[in-house]
Amino acid sequence: MLRLRSILQQICQFFAGMYRSFAVFMAGAAVITIATFLSAGFGSGSRNMLTVFAETPALEELTSEAAVKKEGTVTQAKVQIKISEARMQAQQLAGNLLEKEVIQKQELAEQSQAHIEQVNQQIAIEEEAKRQAEEAARIAAEEAKRAEEERASRAMAVSSEDYQVLLKIVQAEAGICDDKGKILVANVILNRVRSGKFANTVKGVVYAPSQFSPVSNGSINSVKVTSETIACVDRALAGEDYSNGALYFMYRRGSRSRAVSWFDSHLTYLFKHENHEFFK
Repeated sequence: MLRLRSILQQICQFFAGMYRSFAVFMAGAAVITIATFLSAGFGSGSRNMLTVFAETPALEELTSEAAVKKEGTVTQAKVQIKISEARMQAQQLAGNLLEKEVIQKQELAEQSQAHIEQVNQQIAIEEEAKRQAEEAARIAAEEAKRAEEERASRAMAVSSEDYQVLLKIVQAEAGICDDKGKILVANVILNRVRSGKFANTVKGVVYAPSQFSPVSNGSINSVKVTSETIACVDRALAGEDYSNGALYFMYRRGSRSRAVSWFDSHLTYLFKHENHEFFK
């Protein structure tokens, strides 16, 4: 048994020695091969294979670089597109702003023109109104002057006796009337004096037979002349006249039917004021 173990140990030692020799041999071969490549290379003066191999980029590296370049190109193109789009948007915005500004200026110009036209129209209206006012004032002044001249031409001076008769007949006929009614009665008396168809004095006109009912019934002698009547008679004597040349007046409800019939059939009706109708 011990002998067998000894034999086996010898065998193992033999193989172990052979393994070490084989490993040394393989290592030496490898060293010789490497030395040969390093010293000879592929030709004199050229880089050796290991150097070329070390400096040659891998396929993955080449592919990655191409991809990076391609990606850079795409990115640059996208950037250019964005810049172009931004430029177009800026131009469009500038165009819109310019258009808006032009429209605003046009609207402002139109508003200014409309305002100017409105102001000119207002000025024209005011000038026309002023012209019309001046024309109306001129016409009024001319009419007032003409009325004053006519009043002056119709002014009449009467004697003291005629003045008192005129006051009494006006009071008796129109004492309850307004100022115009009183002046109208005085106008009719004075118109008769001037007409040449009647007496040429106030007393002669008033006391002519069957002309005035206050004379016929005697009430002319009992009236009390008021200050209003005096003022109205003075205005009539100064030329204030509303009669349109009337020579007659009548109170229809207080007159006899025969007198009313005569007035309507023989005279020209002019107008009515309060209760009195005036004729010519």
